[in-house]
Amino acid sequence: MEFADCVRNLKPEGAYYMLARAQALEAQGRDIIHLEIGQPDVPTFDNVAQAGIQAIKDGHTTYNPPAGIPALRQAIAEDAGRRRGIEVHPSQVIIGPGTKPILFFPALALVRPGDEVMYPDPGFPTYTAVVDVTGSVPVPVPLREENDFAFDLDAFDRLVNDRTRLVILNSPSNPTGGVLSWKVLEHIAAAARQHDFWVLSDEIYARLVFDGLTAPSIAALPGMRERTIICDGFSKTYAMTGWRLGFGIMPEALVEQMNLLLTHSVGCTATFTQYAGIEALSGPQEPVEAVVAEYQRRRDVLVAALNAIPGVRCRMPRGAFYTFPNITAFGHSADWLAGYLLDEAGVAVLPGTAFGPGGEGYLRLCFANSMENIQVGVARMADALARFR
Repeated sequence: MEFADCVRNLKPEGAYYMLARAQALEAQGRDIIHLEIGQPDVPTFDNVAQAGIQAIKDGHTTYNPPAGIPALRQAIAEDAGRRRGIEVHPSQVIIGPGTKPILFFPALALVRPGDEVMYPDPGFPTYTAVVDVTGSVPVPVPLREENDFAFDLDAFDRLVNDRTRLVILNSPSNPTGGVLSWKVLEHIAAAARQHDFWVLSDEIYARLVFDGLTAPSIAALPGMRERTIICDGFSKTYAMTGWRLGFGIMPEALVEQMNLLLTHSVGCTATFTQYAGIEALSGPQEPVEAVVAEYQRRRDVLVAALNAIPGVRCRMPRGAFYTFPNITAFGHSADWLAGYLLDEAGVAVLPGTAFGPGGEGYLRLCFANSMENIQVGVARMADALARFR
C-alpha cells in the first residue's frame, strides 16, 4: 500500500514492543519482572474512582463541549495556575482524551512543513511523531548525563535560529528523570523572545518530584505565557492512565483552533471522566503525597542497587519515576542488552534508544512497581550481567 508522508515514518513506542515480548515469554510460563511500562502500580485513588462511578449513575454520559466541561476547566485554571505561580483563565484551558492530543494538535495548528522543531534526545517518542505528522524539520537537542540530563545549551545555541517554530521541553523528563532548572529555562526563554518561537512544555510529571524540590514551568518567566503551551494530565499524578484525561494551557486564540481540531477528531472527552478529574483536583491530596514519598523510597533503593552492579553507573533522578543507568561499559548496544536481560534474567527494561539515538548506552527502568519486584529485578540483573562480563 502507498501511505501519505505524514504517517509513513511513524514508529511504534518501544515500551509496547518490549511489553509484547515480555508477555509472550509469560505465556510460555516464564516469570517476568516488569520495569518497562511507565504507569503507576497503584489503582486510581478511591475518591476519584467513586466520583467517576457516581457521574455515570447521575447520567453524565452524554456529549459535552469539545473544550471540556466548564467546571473542570475552572478547577484546572485555579490549581495549575497556583502551582506554577501564573494567572490562568478557564478560557485558556482545553481538555483532551489523554495528553497526546495536547502534544499533537497545537503543533498541527502552529507548525508548517519546513519549519524546524527542536525536541530533547533522548525524549518521549511522540515528540518525533509530531515532527513526522507536521512535515517539519527535526532538530534533536542532546540531553547530557554530566548536566543531569538537561538541554545541552551549547548545542541548543548552535541549532536555534529564525526558522525554529517550536521547542518541546519535558520536565521532569521521560526517560531520564531530569528536572530543568530556572537557569536553563531562562536561557531557552531568552532565545524564544529573540527568535519568536513557541514552547510546548510537557509537564505531565510536574507533581512527581523528590527531595523537596519543585519542577518550575517556563510559562512563569516574563513574556512566556503568550508563547507557551503547557501539556499536563491526570494519568501519572492520580493513577488515571486508563481514564484518558489530559489538558492544555495556552493562549485563547490557540484554544479556539484546538477546539476545532478536537471537534473534528474526537468530538469530546468522556463527560464522567471529567467529573472524576474535578474530584482529583478538589479532593484530598494526601494520596498523591503518599505515593510520591513511596516513589522516592523506591528510587533510592533502585539507584543504590544499580550503582552496586559492576559496569553500571546511574545518576539520581529528581523527578518522574524512571532511572536511566549508563551501561556503556558492557560494550553492547542498549537494544541488545535489554533483550539479553529479558531473555536471560526475566527482567523487562527499555533500551535508551527507544527514546532516540541519544539514548544509546542507557537503559530505562521504571520504579512505579513494588519494592519487592524492584529488588528481585535488580538482583536478577546483577547476576545476569556478572555472567555476561
